[in-house]
Amino acid sequence: MNNSKCPVPKEQQPTNEFLELSNSKVFALAKTNKKFSIILISTWLVAFLIFLVISSGSSYFHTYLLKYIFLSFFGSLSVPLLITIRLFLGWSHIYKRLTSEIIEYEESGWYDGQIWNKPIELKEKESLIASIEVKPILKNLTQVTSVIISLILIGILISQYNNIIK
Repeated sequence: MNNSKCPVPKEQQPTNEFLELSNSKVFALAKTNKKFSIILISTWLVAFLIFLVISSGSSYFHTYLLKYIFLSFFGSLSVPLLITIRLFLGWSHIYKRLTSEIIEYEESGWYDGQIWNKPIELKEKESLIASIEVKPILKNLTQVTSVIISLILIGILISQYNNIIK
């Protein structure tokens, strides 16, 4: 953006927000599928061990061992689910800012909301960034979230049948 014509503070400009999010260690994980998958699986396994230790404190753990293992296994999916939801919310916010025709900003940070209409060149540039860079990330996060939610639902269905797991 041309800083002489743009009244939006530099840190609130959508392109700069995108660059900041892309350079963030946490949010940049969603850009690489393989590394992101490995991190999600490892957090799932660590959460599973933690959930298993917590459930082992139950007096019924020794009687219904398989049930508590299943509950820990599927309950621990909540940790990767929360991670993917947080990443999705951050990237979708940037996507909306990039594709919007106006930029909402605050000059002093004290609820003095201002609106600035983007020029056509900037709209096209940011729309291109949104479609090429951000949209595939959002698609990947949506797919990962769908898989995790499906696994959680399978776990709920399995745990509802007491005859199967005893």
